[in-house]
Amino acid sequence: MISIVTPAQMGAIDAAAPEPVDVLIDRAGRAVAREALRLLGGGYGRRVVVLEGKGNNGNDGRAAARHLRARGVRVAEFDAAAPPAMLPRSDLVIDAAYGTGFRGAFHAPRLADPTTPVLAVDIPSGVSGITGTAMGEPWRASVTVTFAALKPGLLVGDGPLHAGRIVVADIGLDTSTTARSHLVEAADVARWLPRRAFDAHKWDHAAWIIAGSPGMTGAAHLCTRAAQRAGAGYVRLSTPGLADDPGRPTEAVGHPLTQADWSHEVLASLGRFRCLALGPGLGGAAESARALRSTVARARTALVVDGDGLTALGSDTAYTLRDRPVDAPLAVLTPHEGEFARLGGSLVPDDEEADEGETRADRFDAVRLLATHIGCIVLLKGPTTLVAHPHGEVFAVTTGDQRLASAGTGDVLTGVITALLAGGCEPFEAAAAGAWIHGRAGALAFAHGLVAGDLVEHLPLVFSELDDLVSPSP
Repeated sequence: MISIVTPAQMGAIDAAAPEPVDVLIDRAGRAVAREALRLLGGGYGRRVVVLEGKGNNGNDGRAAARHLRARGVRVAEFDAAAPPAMLPRSDLVIDAAYGTGFRGAFHAPRLADPTTPVLAVDIPSGVSGITGTAMGEPWRASVTVTFAALKPGLLVGDGPLHAGRIVVADIGLDTSTTARSHLVEAADVARWLPRRAFDAHKWDHAAWIIAGSPGMTGAAHLCTRAAQRAGAGYVRLSTPGLADDPGRPTEAVGHPLTQADWSHEVLASLGRFRCLALGPGLGGAAESARALRSTVARARTALVVDGDGLTALGSDTAYTLRDRPVDAPLAVLTPHEGEFARLGGSLVPDDEEADEGETRADRFDAVRLLATHIGCIVLLKGPTTLVAHPHGEVFAVTTGDQRLASAGTGDVLTGVITALLAGGCEPFEAAAAGAWIHGRAGALAFAHGLVAGDLVEHLPLVFSELDDLVSPSP
């Protein structure tokens, strides 16, 4: 995993480094120069403009300029405090004006050729290192070279739009003891995946999904199909109040439940199942909401709650989860932003702490606070999905993109996480791995016209890729 540290944490890491500051600056400058040369396709005769601030970000830019000149690049340097209205023509612009500690708006000088690529140093100037909010008129970089670890602002808010491709450069700083957040990579997911024993039985990976409502079974079917494709050996599907469901996936086993208090029957029969999923398409009936809260509070098995299940829990979530058996695995909740607010989370900045014009809260901190408050795993969906453990650790997942903004994709995610939990994966890893697999399935599917069912059909391809990381094909 790649470490993610806040600007304040990075400052402490810099201060504790055994090497002098000028050594670190030289290493950073070399890393920027290397990436610049890759973008330029060589050095001799190329023209580069460097916009430099007065702090260490500017010092990194000055070091990069020195190394580029040594490679035959014609470099022009400008002071970020008093730049020309338009920068001269060049093959590349290096944005070393302001770093992650900058507060305020940055209005980038105009480029003589608007198509000139920009390489940002550490973070695009004007983008908050915490929230990713772009203040002013920052450039949109083609590449950002950041040092030692990722910064939250590169992954959330406007950050991804302005950062372009992100390169994490090793300059000899140890972030391992400081970072509380990490970016999940394919190798991590491959390592976490449960493996079936050679003598495995279908009940070893059994899941029960309680989802849907009479006349509204689409979410239940998507969730079920995803759980099957993601490795659940046996899937039972129950839609409260629905005696027969002819559209149920063929391989799933239907089990009718009454519309009223179905909690007692579920809890009495739950012993053989390794995971219980609740909520997708369940509807807002009061009796189902009461049954769901009772089941959540008393179930001893691994648990995923999504969709209408989150609405049923609402602001009483902490109270409900408090009553779970002490030996029960941590529950996994998978809210989008609206559900996150209903659970008690806040993505609105504190007026006393926010910079002028800031409209976003610290997303990493917000999901961490909610997970700690309610005592479970919280997966906050978004362009960058964040998964928080109540102890304070956060995993970030960036495999998904705008193609997932389609009805039903969240139901597929719930099914994938359900299958991973049924296979024995720990809840924190199951949630993060499920988000990574879900996003990767979208990336392998269609560029246009993707629907949730397409994700299900691409899940086996993702698992094949992950299997090859562990046991490469000959």
